[in-house]
Amino acid sequence: MSSLWQNSAAVAGIGVAAVVSAVYLSKRSAAPEIPAIDINHQSVELEDGSRVHAGLEDPNQLLEYLYEDSKTVLECLHRGARVSNNGPCLGYRDGDGPYQWIHYNEVIEKAEAIGSGLVSLGCSPGEDTFVAIYSQNRPEWIMCEHACYSYSMVVVALYDTLGKDSCRYILDQTKCTTAICDNSEKVDSLLLQCDELPNLRNIIKINDVTPEEKARANKINVNLLQLSELEALGRKDKHKLQPATPNSLATLCYTSGTTGDPKGAMLDHRSVVANSAGLYSQMKDSVRIEPNDTLLSYLPLAHMLERVIETLMYCEGSQVAFYRGDVKLLMDDLKCARPTVFPCVPRLLNRIYDKVLAGVAESWLKKSIFDMALKYKEREVQKGIIRQNSIWDTLIFKKVQNLLGGRVRLLVSGAAPLSPKVLLFLRAVLGVPVLEGYGQTEATAGTNLNVLGDPTVGHVGPPSMSVKIKLIDVPEMDYYIKDNKGEICFKGPICFRGYFGNAKKTADTIDSDGWIHSGDIGEWLPNGALKIIDRIKHIFKLSQGEYVAPEKIENVYIRCPLVAQIFVYGDSLQSYLVGIIMPDEESAFAWASKRGLKKDLQELSVNETFKEAVMTDLNRLGKENGLKSFEQANKIQFNLGHTCIQ
Repeated sequence: MSSLWQNSAAVAGIGVAAVVSAVYLSKRSAAPEIPAIDINHQSVELEDGSRVHAGLEDPNQLLEYLYEDSKTVLECLHRGARVSNNGPCLGYRDGDGPYQWIHYNEVIEKAEAIGSGLVSLGCSPGEDTFVAIYSQNRPEWIMCEHACYSYSMVVVALYDTLGKDSCRYILDQTKCTTAICDNSEKVDSLLLQCDELPNLRNIIKINDVTPEEKARANKINVNLLQLSELEALGRKDKHKLQPATPNSLATLCYTSGTTGDPKGAMLDHRSVVANSAGLYSQMKDSVRIEPNDTLLSYLPLAHMLERVIETLMYCEGSQVAFYRGDVKLLMDDLKCARPTVFPCVPRLLNRIYDKVLAGVAESWLKKSIFDMALKYKEREVQKGIIRQNSIWDTLIFKKVQNLLGGRVRLLVSGAAPLSPKVLLFLRAVLGVPVLEGYGQTEATAGTNLNVLGDPTVGHVGPPSMSVKIKLIDVPEMDYYIKDNKGEICFKGPICFRGYFGNAKKTADTIDSDGWIHSGDIGEWLPNGALKIIDRIKHIFKLSQGEYVAPEKIENVYIRCPLVAQIFVYGDSLQSYLVGIIMPDEESAFAWASKRGLKKDLQELSVNETFKEAVMTDLNRLGKENGLKSFEQANKIQFNLGHTCIQ
C-alpha cells in the first residue's frame, strides 16, 4: 500500500498534453448499469405496514432458496461439486508460493470422514450435539463445518476476541464434548481450563500434535488427536451419513455484547441458505457468480457475514482461497488469489481511501491530476456508469484496482456503516459495483443491500428478497412511523430461533407476533430504500444530562489512520467520554519512524507526544463530522490486546 504513487516522475510525466488528451478520450460514451428494479420504487408496502423487495414475483412469498437441490448449507456444497464438475474448491498457500487447490469431491470426502470420526468419538448425530471450532479461516474450518452437517451436528464458532472467560462460558453452556483447534496456543488455553469444563473430553488439533501436548492431555484424561488421525478413524470406522435438513439447527453464533455473558444466536440451515439466496437474487441478473469466480476468505468465519457469502460461492461451484492468517500479509494474498468477489468491512476500505489520498497529496501535480480524474469518474458513477476501461482507469486508477488483485467485479461492504463519501470514491476509483449492506446476526447476516445500478449513497437499499421489514414507534426518542421513522423489525425465513439457553433475552428480542426488534432506528426514503439513522441500545447519559450514542462517535473516530479499533466509554457520574484505543501498527510505526522513535507499540502507548497526536486527529475528525463538544472524547487510553479484522 505504501508504495502507491511513489513514482512521482512517472505521474508528473503525463504532462499537459496527455491530460488534455485524457479529458478528450474520457468523453467517449459508456452505458449506465440498468437496475433490475425501478430505483425510485425499491420496496413495496404490505397491508400490515411492512415492506418487501419490489422485485419479488409475489410480495407475500419470501424467497427461501435458489435451487430445489440446495436447501441446506451441506446441499449447497454438494451442488457446487456438480455444477463445477469437481472443480477447485478450497485454496491455501504455503509460504510465498502460489495457491494450491483442494477440489470439491475431496472436500466432501474429507468432511464425511471427519464427521464419521466424530461419531466414533462419541458425538451422537443430531442437533443436540455441539462441536466447537476454534480456529482462524483455513480449508480445515470448512471441512470440519461440513463434517458436522453431514451428521446433523451443530457448529459452535469460537474466536480470539471473545476472551478466555467468554470461550469457557460458551463451552460450558453448550456442554461441548469436542473442540477443534488450529494451533498450540488454543490447545493450551483449553487444557488449562479443563477442570472448569467437565464435559470437554476431546480436543482435535489441526496442526501437528506435540508429544508434550499429548502427555499433558493424557494427564487430565482429555483425548487429544490430530485432525488427520480423526479423519483416518472415520475412514476406518464408517458410520451412516445423517445429513441435516432445512429445519436442522446449523450453528450457534455468539455475539459478544459490551455487558454480560455472550448470547448464542440459534440459526438453522434454512436461515443461512435463505439469507444468501435473498441477497444474491436481487443482483444475479447483472453479476452472475460462476465456477471460475474466486473469493478470498479473511473475514472471520466465526461471524455470519463470511459464512453466508461462502455458502453462496459453494452453491455456484466457485473457488474460495484462504488468507494466511496474518492481516499484514493480506494485500499480498489478494494479489496472489486475485478474487473476483470481495466481501469487506469499512475499516479496510477506509484504510484504502486514506492511504490513496495521502499518497497523492505528496505532490501538487499528482493531486491535481488525481482530483481531475476522480471528479470525472464520480460524475459517471452518479449517472449509473461504473467501469474500468476509461482513460483515467488506465492512467491513474489501475494501481489502486491492482491492490485487490485486479479482477474484483463485485465488492460488498457490511458489519458497520460506510460513509457516503468513501462509498462514492470507491465506486469511482475501483470501477466496480460497491454495495453496502445492513443486517444483524439475529437475521443471520444481511437484511438489506444496495440495488446494483442505483447511484445514490447514504442508505442500505431495500429489504432482501428473504425478509420483510417494518418500523415501529419509539416515542421516547421522538421517532414515529407517521414520519417513516422508527425501530427496525425483521420477519422471515432468515430470522433466528432465539438465544440458546436464554429465554428472557429471546423474549426481549422476538415479540409475540414473531418480529425481531433490532434496536436500530431506520427511515424509509421516498425511493423505498432504508436509511439507518440512530440506535436505541448503547445510549447513556452523562452527568450534565446529555445523551450520548457511542457507536456514532466510534464510526467517526475509526477514520483516524493511527487507530485500528476504538471503544468509547462514559457513564452518568462523569461529564466526559473516554476512548479506549488499539493503535494501527502500520500507521503508528510510520509516525514513529518520522520522529526517530522506536517502532514499538508498548513504548508508543506511553509516549505523550503520540497520545497528543492521536487526540488532535480525533478532535479534528469530530469537528469535521459535526460531533458536539460533549460527544468528543476528553481522554484516551491505549489497549494493546487482540484485534480482529471486523
